[in-house]
Amino acid sequence: MVDKSDEISIARQCELLGVNRSTLYYKPAAPTPKSLLIKQVIDYIYTKRPVFGHRRIAKELDEVYGLPVNRKTVLGYMQEMGIEAIYPKPDTSKAAAGHKVYPYLLKGLKIWQPNQVWSTDITYIPIMGGFMYLTAVIDWYSRYVLSWALSDSLEIEFVLEAMNDALKQGKPAIMNSDQGSHYTSPKYIQKLIDANVSISMDHKGRCFDNIFVERLWRSVKYEYIYINEIDSPRELRKGLTGYFDFYNHERYHQSLGYLTPAQVHFNMQNK
Repeated sequence: MVDKSDEISIARQCELLGVNRSTLYYKPAAPTPKSLLIKQVIDYIYTKRPVFGHRRIAKELDEVYGLPVNRKTVLGYMQEMGIEAIYPKPDTSKAAAGHKVYPYLLKGLKIWQPNQVWSTDITYIPIMGGFMYLTAVIDWYSRYVLSWALSDSLEIEFVLEAMNDALKQGKPAIMNSDQGSHYTSPKYIQKLIDANVSISMDHKGRCFDNIFVERLWRSVKYEYIYINEIDSPRELRKGLTGYFDFYNHERYHQSLGYLTPAQVHFNMQNK
């Protein structure tokens, strides 16, 4: 990192680090209100219809919401938001070059207890005047949210933060994720190897491989995000703290026999 208070000149520090000096003074343009609105609607459409690709989303933006946007722009926004249609398609959205992809370990596996399988993912969260990215770690059996973290960028640090927080509470036999660059990163992989956790990654384009996290995102957005005007990252963080406490300890799940995730997660562990 370039230190502007260092005795060595900025030009020399940039030379030593191999950094173009001009990048220090570049500030990316703030997103326009229209682009934020379009991304918010894209997020809503995608959460409702995750099989929609950029063509169908562009059509719905125009015909349903009166927001004519060309398909390439919609595709660019979706890539920036970290989303893509979940229908099967060949050889798309590869992991970063040089990153190892692990096989999917959950096919046919009977999941019968907490901490057998955990799963993680990232989703786009629109707020007033901007957006954030949310990641979470969830237990497959109990649906208990072990940890979550927010970031205003897709840098890996918030993913590692959430994983660290989850591993402080225990460890799973298997950790499942998609094949994105965050989850194939050596920094992420090494944490699981050090914890002696088996690594599983979704097949590309398979919507049901990480289904419990997808359901979590739908709950978060329909029960909190879309029904509130969230003015700032601080307000979002406070609201999510309350929501995840409600989700874990008060929200009854039909699939859990009308128990809460916390009841299932901790009662089963104590047996």
